Amino acid sequence: MTAWKTKGGPALPRLALASAPAPTDEALCQAFLEGDEAAFGTLVERYRTLVLSLVRRFAPRPEDAADLAQQAFLRALEASGRVFSRWKWTSPTPFRAWLVRIALNLAKNHARQGHRWRPALLTEVEHATTDPRESPQELLERQERDRHLRAAVLALPRRQREVLTLRVDGGLPFRDIAEMLGITENNAKVQFHHAVKRLKAEVAGAPEEERG
Repeated sequence: MTAWKTKGGPALPRLALASAPAPTDEALCQAFLEGDEAAFGTLVERYRTLVLSLVRRFAPRPEDAADLAQQAFLRALEASGRVFSRWKWTSPTPFRAWLVRIALNLAKNHARQGHRWRPALLTEVEHATTDPRESPQELLERQERDRHLRAAVLALPRRQREVLTLRVDGGLPFRDIAEMLGITENNAKVQFHHAVKRLKAEVAGAPEEERG
């Protein structure tokens, strides 16, 4: 134990200050129901990165992804009073799963409306933040590869894309993915396996029949 020295007096022991544990989702939801609006802001900060990562797979531009993420939180806020009051507080709060479903539904609707990735533009190259060792040609090639992969993700069957997004971007275990999508855990693993196989074949330029 370290000590503080006081002027002209004996050293006083320094007590270790334990940081208070972060409030659970359940505590924040209950606090919001009781009128603490800042509690919902804490939930937004907690899941901002997750939601943005999820919708990014379905949005053509970073600003579109940011807008979708904002819409997801706004919809959650609008429905929160009604939804929170129905939850059973004797079990863990399903806030994360509920928020993920909102975000995925918004993102899927966005993708169904015909939004697709744009071709490479010279203006994007001029304003891109890159490795100074990367030549303009290398930058163009890398951006094109990225767009090709994102387009391949969008072309996946719906269920495969959902499982891939939740697993890779959301970092969720297959058990949680299965619960969110209403499928078995084994089915979630199978969907993920097929999605990865198709993407690898797409990137490698394999024939369509090998992408199964």
